[in-house]
Amino acid sequence: MDIKIFPDKQALASAAADRAAAIIRNSITDRGHARIIAATGASQFEFLETLTSLPEIDWGRVEMFHLDEYMGIPDTHPASFCKYLRERLIDKAGVGKYYLLNGTGDPAAVITEVGQKLQGAPIDVAFVGVGENGHLAFNDPPADFDTEEPYAVVALDEACRRQQLNEGWFSSLEDVPKHAISMTIRQILKADKILCIVPDTRKAQAVKNCFEGRVSSMAPASALQNHTATIVYLDTLSSSLLSSDIRAERV
Repeated sequence: MDIKIFPDKQALASAAADRAAAIIRNSITDRGHARIIAATGASQFEFLETLTSLPEIDWGRVEMFHLDEYMGIPDTHPASFCKYLRERLIDKAGVGKYYLLNGTGDPAAVITEVGQKLQGAPIDVAFVGVGENGHLAFNDPPADFDTEEPYAVVALDEACRRQQLNEGWFSSLEDVPKHAISMTIRQILKADKILCIVPDTRKAQAVKNCFEGRVSSMAPASALQNHTATIVYLDTLSSSLLSSDIRAERV
């Protein structure tokens, strides 16, 4: 795992997007296609905006997989990650193939269908974030580090649900679903490369817990420490609680 620190979230987003574009282009050149996993949420806004504006990416040769989705809300709901991905990546860039998680479908059937496609070939790169409670995808603490299943139905803890409320996706805490379908920790770590995009002050404690502490299911994103081809992209605010030795390595 490599940590890179940038002056602000736009510089972070530009660097992460440049790296993501290079991986996608190289995969298409080498094998004729690229397979990616895409994250959602407010932390990914600038990254996806920059990535979809970069030239010379043949998005028609990209196959995209969905990281997580709430259970019980339709894809027309403002908080739907299906809606988010369509608007900010799939339709905007013209992604050739994509596999979305249907939050109103039968969870077992959704997991089986998308999971089989996901495990059909290696993933070139996964884009992920870190939750305020340290979650990776919707794997809240204590996360399951052991399951080999590609996706799982997970319970969302109150800290996670409050984050979604505070980001403006829901009008009240009661409206935030209590369960979701999430890609599992081990499945995420199977990606060849992982780009972890984490801006903003509200993520600073989670960044410290996950990337300066030991690997623990109580800090789910700490699992990325065990993935040698992970780059964590931080800004000055999200990195503010890290030790001076780590912060001295800023870009």
